[in-house]
Amino acid sequence: MPGPTSRHPAAVRDLVDADAELALLRELIQAASSGPGVEPLAAAAARMITAATGTDVCFVHVLDDSDRSLTLAGATPPFDRHVGKVRLPLGSGISGWVASHRRPVVITDGKESDPRYLPIEPLHGQTFTSMVSVPMETDPGGLVGELAVHTVQRREFSARDVDLLCVIGRLIAGALHQARLHRQLVARERAHENFVEQVIEAQEIERRRLAGDIHDGISQRLITLSYRLDAAAQAMATDHAEASDQLDEARELVTLTLQEARAAISGLRPPVLDDLGLAGGLASLARTIPQIDVELELADTRLPEHIELALYRIAQECLQNVIKHAHATTAQLRFTVADDTATLAIVDDGVGFNTFEHPLGADEMGGYGLLSMAERAELVGGRLHIRSRPGSGTAVTVTIPLSTLHDEVDGKES
Repeated sequence: MPGPTSRHPAAVRDLVDADAELALLRELIQAASSGPGVEPLAAAAARMITAATGTDVCFVHVLDDSDRSLTLAGATPPFDRHVGKVRLPLGSGISGWVASHRRPVVITDGKESDPRYLPIEPLHGQTFTSMVSVPMETDPGGLVGELAVHTVQRREFSARDVDLLCVIGRLIAGALHQARLHRQLVARERAHENFVEQVIEAQEIERRRLAGDIHDGISQRLITLSYRLDAAAQAMATDHAEASDQLDEARELVTLTLQEARAAISGLRPPVLDDLGLAGGLASLARTIPQIDVELELADTRLPEHIELALYRIAQECLQNVIKHAHATTAQLRFTVADDTATLAIVDDGVGFNTFEHPLGADEMGGYGLLSMAERAELVGGRLHIRSRPGSGTAVTVTIPLSTLHDEVDGKES
């Protein structure tokens, strides 16, 4: 293939001379300070690195928001059309190995025979012989991604070449890290705005439901109760049997009205938490779900009321998701308190789902419920983590540090 590579002899030599190296670094610094976008920065870096080093193609992979896989964020043509569509788990392929081990890899030829090599179908179409792959890290050692250059003709890369690419990787890693944080912040703000809108809508729906329940149920029964008592009062003077029947009907109405009132109150705050505590409440909740076999491991430890309510509602929402989406036969419900941390874990053996394709807020997997659980956890100072894969079930874990609560109590008492 004619081009920059064909002008260099296949011998040990440096990618660029000192002047070109300084010019490249200046261009990269300018690109890094141009804006917060991950993909534009990665694309600009790939173009500049390829042009300055005389290589044929450059790929820039960035750690995704789950910190478990790399996503192609920038590439030189014709591979730039695959940006955002190629994902590699950490440790998978040469790029994944470089990122997970944080060590460069230099292959002069025969990369297909390397045990770490993994063919990536969208990036095929041309045979590349030599390559260098280096990690992109920020101080003090945070992994951001990986970049690699490839050549069609055989190329001997020197130690200085690798050092230069490592410097480039570190240079753009900081900007990419900031761009990732900015993207996560924007996404979180949008999700939060959507959540607030949905919460307000849900509150209005719930208010209308409660108003309807009270009007159609409790209010109507009380009106009928009033009629029964009036009839009983009138019958007392002439027909004691009729009066007795009316009072029996009145007592039945009182019982039904009391049940409906308790049901309405339970929708606002489960009385079982006041009566039995969180462990008893979770056990009672599990008994109301006959569709699956729920295994329990519950610590009999009382927590502040707002934390117990949050964990109960999270468990309630999570188990409903298991019933609606997981098609599971069994689930494990665990509540533990250890090392000043309360942990609620719900693990099912259902169909699972791809957390990359359906993150928090995705409607396809009942995202409002997932986002609601995450928001509830954060409101009480905790964090929700979801681990799932198609065919491998789902694990939802909530951790709430309790040390801050102790500190607040100690501060108030001192």
